[in-house]
Amino acid sequence: MNEAGLTSLLDQETMADRVAAGAPDWVVRHFETFTGALTGERNGTPFPCHFGTNAVQRGDLLYTAVPSLTDPDALFGLRDALLEYLDVYEDHADLAPLVVFFAPPDDVASLTEADWHEAMWHVLQFLHVNDPEPWPDDIPTDPDDPYFEFCFGGEPLFPTCRAPFYEERKSRYCPVSLETTFQPRSVFDGLTHDTEAGQHARDVIQGRLGDYDGVCPHADLGDWGVDGDREWRQYLFSADESQFPDECPLTVTPEVTALDGDEPPAAGAD
Repeated sequence: MNEAGLTSLLDQETMADRVAAGAPDWVVRHFETFTGALTGERNGTPFPCHFGTNAVQRGDLLYTAVPSLTDPDALFGLRDALLEYLDVYEDHADLAPLVVFFAPPDDVASLTEADWHEAMWHVLQFLHVNDPEPWPDDIPTDPDDPYFEFCFGGEPLFPTCRAPFYEERKSRYCPVSLETTFQPRSVFDGLTHDTEAGQHARDVIQGRLGDYDGVCPHADLGDWGVDGDREWRQYLFSADESQFPDECPLTVTPEVTALDGDEPPAAGAD
């Protein structure tokens, strides 16, 4: 961790130091807008996810920067950083999500909401195809199962994304490019919908969401394992349902498909 550059796994202090020392503008803008959003207020209301706010304030988050949404070398770098993250996050802090900053494409101004959904699912498909570990036996591979979750490195992960296309839902707005936060499903142990702590957390977050965004919480916001709720629809919320995928774009192969060596094939890579 904290190797030279910005594409390795970095703790928050190191990322802040490298931003201050002269990182590319897109990394600087990502870091400043991300930390500013989570520690600031909107409409007189703090950022809805108090867990994220506290983690930023404590300096517990981990980061990496990815210089392309499509270049295989860049996405292999993300794969390696994510694997390292899974090895160290439990020892780093009690709550240490991985925040991934993606560089904006050259044509970023012309991208539609549908383009951002496609970009996000391309990244997740790349990670899955090049995952050195099999899909966990206890996690369904069918995205229509309420217990489905994206998995990588043998771990179920909940990726949540911010993107430039949100005009109203500012809690999910990033002015730079795609921004993804990976959280291991295990960090939600004791905070599920059927626990008192989980219900309290949900009430606090949803109570803040309406005030912060100025609109009702998204219809797809739900809980893992609840009939009718679907995790994959929560990774990158729709703003315009007509531009949202009709079905989950991820094709899951439970067994390991990556070849031995440093450069396994990536489905759909440019």
